[in-house]
Amino acid sequence: MPTSPVDFDYEAALLACAAGEPAALQQLYEQEGARLLGVVMRIVRDRALAEDIVHDACVSIWTRAASFNPALGSARGWIYSVTRNLALNAVRDASREITVDDDTATVLDARASLEAWQDMADAFAWQASAGRIGTCLERLEPVRRNCILHAYVDGLSHSEIARRLEAPLGTVKAWIKRSLAALRECLS
Repeated sequence: MPTSPVDFDYEAALLACAAGEPAALQQLYEQEGARLLGVVMRIVRDRALAEDIVHDACVSIWTRAASFNPALGSARGWIYSVTRNLALNAVRDASREITVDDDTATVLDARASLEAWQDMADAFAWQASAGRIGTCLERLEPVRRNCILHAYVDGLSHSEIARRLEAPLGTVKAWIKRSLAALRECLS
């Protein structure tokens, strides 16, 4: 149960976070999580995105707690500043995005992944030594090939791939596992 902001020692909680005490971050979240979510919701106007931003803010607060300087302002203000800046960055990033229909997005994703793989292959002169991988990749279903390319070329995590493809996480993991097995078989 959150206490009054006047009664909560934000500076001590940040010092404890900087010292690596997870309970301090939990206390900060229990104290301010709902209010932080409200602030972020007013900025991004999307609950799911706001929840992600508050999560990212907590991670940032945890990792950057040692950089808090009480001479520059209050601990509570610093927490809100970290969170607000992440929300504003998300809005700025979203304003740079161009919205396209799902089919176009799928085609662009596939093309970008394949081009990234080809660029990487060219950069490392893999065309001659590992030329079979391209043929083996082309044999995979496009969605499975995209999973492999997103994971190993784009460096996305399984959960990021699942969000990008709007597919269940377990399905994406299965596609990647089966696709790697198919690639091993094709290359042997």
